[in-house]
Amino acid sequence: MNRLSVSRRIVSNIHGFRYVQRTLCSDTGVKNPDLVSEKPLEKPGLTDDIPQYDIAIVGGGMVGMALACSLATMPLTKQLSVAIIDSNPALINNFYIKKEDPPDPRVSTVTPATISFFKDMGAWEFVQQNRHAYFDKMQVWDYTGLGYTRYNARDVDADVLGCVVENKVLHKSLLSCIQNTDFQKTIHSSRLSSITFPAMSSVTSSSGTSSSASGSSAKLELDNGNSMYAKLVVGADGSKSSVRELARIQTTGWKYSQSAIICTVEHAVENFCAWQRFLPNGPIALLPIGEKFSNIVWSMNPKEAVDRSSMSEDDFVQAVNHALDDGYGPQPRSKSFEGGNVFSWLKADSTSSTHEGFEVPPKVTKLASHRMAFPLSLMHANSYASKRLVLIGDAAHTVHPLAGQGVNMGFADALCLSKVIAEGVAVGSDIGEITLLQRYESERKAANITMMAILDGFQKAYSIDFMPINVLRALAFNGAQYISPLKRKIISYASGNQMLPLFT
Repeated sequence: MNRLSVSRRIVSNIHGFRYVQRTLCSDTGVKNPDLVSEKPLEKPGLTDDIPQYDIAIVGGGMVGMALACSLATMPLTKQLSVAIIDSNPALINNFYIKKEDPPDPRVSTVTPATISFFKDMGAWEFVQQNRHAYFDKMQVWDYTGLGYTRYNARDVDADVLGCVVENKVLHKSLLSCIQNTDFQKTIHSSRLSSITFPAMSSVTSSSGTSSSASGSSAKLELDNGNSMYAKLVVGADGSKSSVRELARIQTTGWKYSQSAIICTVEHAVENFCAWQRFLPNGPIALLPIGEKFSNIVWSMNPKEAVDRSSMSEDDFVQAVNHALDDGYGPQPRSKSFEGGNVFSWLKADSTSSTHEGFEVPPKVTKLASHRMAFPLSLMHANSYASKRLVLIGDAAHTVHPLAGQGVNMGFADALCLSKVIAEGVAVGSDIGEITLLQRYESERKAANITMMAILDGFQKAYSIDFMPINVLRALAFNGAQYISPLKRKIISYASGNQMLPLFT
């Protein structure tokens, strides 16, 4: 066949394709046939202008950065290429923490398990160089005055029960940790617009942009027009997760009829104990933050939150002291363990905190920060993982702040997922395969649901002012105070041990 014949056949084929194209457009309602691409989609590895990553972490907050830091410091995963997608300028602009500044009201109470996680990554050193407050004692009591419980780290042969750290310090510690490694990371200061998964139709953002993809990676489109491929997409973008929304993962949950006020307060003396009192409309917590500062987390109905957020500083301080002292009801009376108490038969197995009497928290002298208020809710994703995608932290679950466990659950997610990815790398598995990711989901879902059920149960139990219920709560307080095996289980569980506190 001569060149002329070949040329004529090519032209004929092109015309034939155009006819089929127009026919398809007519059948499907597409007005412009040129909108139908004549060339196949560029696949990962076949294009130079769209970068390919092993993992794309959407959300560069504390939990997302903890995952990145864990991957950067584990031998089997430190060679992975990772993209971090977050529009927060703090990720690319090096910010400094001034020690002389008052503490930020946004803090986290990290458990011993979380502290160990940070130490293993080498991130805790930065925390130690900045303001933080370990505490080895905690007191919890009820406004009815019928009972109280004191916990001591010595009860479980530990040094501390936890540590209160400003969120910005935790975040900076993780950023510093990653910067001190040769980890292959790229930070994209942008927002996610759409995700397309292999062999799936386009997942379109609210702005109407869409794309399609094929091959073995997910394709991510950013709002600045850039694109990337990733073998695994991690949604670490908070309770209003765009990843979860774009992947159409349903959630279960409800809003509490409560809002929380958080702020920093100051004392005349340093506070070394964590305090929590259950009031008729919600708990108030006073947490040491270092020097003579403490953090307030006060849950109440939304109207009260509005009123207390707008009242004068002096009136607010007076309201806090009223709530932490004898307001709403009497102070509990310390009970003599040796004096014929109903739990005295457990004397031989007593803990050190069993003998500690009730104490009044230190007085608040002034407000040291602005007040922030936010609504409270419970939310749980029906699924944590699908092919090429996984959720961690608040993108997967949110809880009531009454025990300060939310961020610790997120850090546990990050640690578990990094280990699962490392195990996949070790055996040469595809890190985006659903069979691998389901191992993460199986472990973390069970642990998170258990914690969520306990916290939700506490919230509901202490929202009822009814004498029989009050008596049952008092028995629970006294049981936790005097039944030492139960107390040890509670402390161990709250410290990050995932065993069920009552049944193991």
